[in-house]
Amino acid sequence: MEKTKTSSYRLEYLDWVRGIGAVIMLQGHVFHSYLRPELKTTGAYTFSQFLGGMPPALFLFLTGVTLGFLMDSIERKGMAPGERVRQSLRRAGYLFFLAFAFRLQLWVFSGFPAPWQGVLKVDVLNCMGLSIAAFSVMALFGTAARIRVCAVLGLGIAMLSPVISGMDWSGVPWIVRNYIVPDYNSFGIFPWGAYLAFGVSAGSVIRAIPRDATGRCMKWGAVLGGALILVSQYMANSPFTIYAKSEFWLNSPAQVLTKVGVLLLMVSFAYLWTRYGAGAGWSWIRQFGVTSLLVYWVHIELVYGNASWLFKDNLTVPQTVLAAVLVILLMLAISTMKTHRDKWQSALADLGWIDAPRPDSAAGD
Repeated sequence: MEKTKTSSYRLEYLDWVRGIGAVIMLQGHVFHSYLRPELKTTGAYTFSQFLGGMPPALFLFLTGVTLGFLMDSIERKGMAPGERVRQSLRRAGYLFFLAFAFRLQLWVFSGFPAPWQGVLKVDVLNCMGLSIAAFSVMALFGTAARIRVCAVLGLGIAMLSPVISGMDWSGVPWIVRNYIVPDYNSFGIFPWGAYLAFGVSAGSVIRAIPRDATGRCMKWGAVLGGALILVSQYMANSPFTIYAKSEFWLNSPAQVLTKVGVLLLMVSFAYLWTRYGAGAGWSWIRQFGVTSLLVYWVHIELVYGNASWLFKDNLTVPQTVLAAVLVILLMLAISTMKTHRDKWQSALADLGWIDAPRPDSAAGD
């Protein structure tokens, strides 16, 4: 039976997708950290890391979607163009703050044995901050125009990524280079910024269409996603290329568009599932989605930090699967405790016993 329509539908399915991404991320990091090195050629590890390549693209895409929501909202409020851009830049600054605070905490908790340059590592949060800053000028466009412009910019970033890789960057400082040039160890704006651009376009579409047309839009999104996957795989396997050199897993436009196709399918399925299939009660997948930032922050220290020294590079495949399940359950417990704490704080604030908790503006948390 179809649920009664409420405004939460426009966000609930995005939380569900974000939660799936968090679960995939957790198992991927556990396998990467805990599995014995000699077993990292097995099919189980390959499959785990293949899936594990999706969450960064997913989180960037969904951050773009929420940025599209923000730009549409401040446009509807009639804010001046300069203020609309500043609102977007504030979100970029917040994510930069989180990125550096996160890396600094990891360095401090390690006991300072790692080089201090690790604090400046360009991780996914850094990429989010830079991409939002770069696309903040999109707030000057109307929502309908933003759909087209951001889709073109996303495609442009994807298409230029092999070109950027082939340029000589030897004279550029490493920190600048890591924010721009495709690299297996960093999240440069090429090609990762493309996911945020496509997300802004998708979020603008969701806000531009009438609410009763959302279902039809999701069906067309699924069709577009499937078409992108088929066309991109044909491109990837074709002997003809316009690039002198391109690596599929590093800078290939075909890889970016394939992942975008998968993301569109995931969002479309999540919308249908949360509206027609999921029950009205608590969802452990959505629980991960609404606290994804907390889950990301805590699990890195848990999986890669000193607390798990006994398990690092030391487990068999079955043991690693069990460890992944236990980490997921532990993170679910931490996530649920945070949600209940926030509910208690809100209840006490309603009674006037404490000040109202400040809402977290991070996407997905």
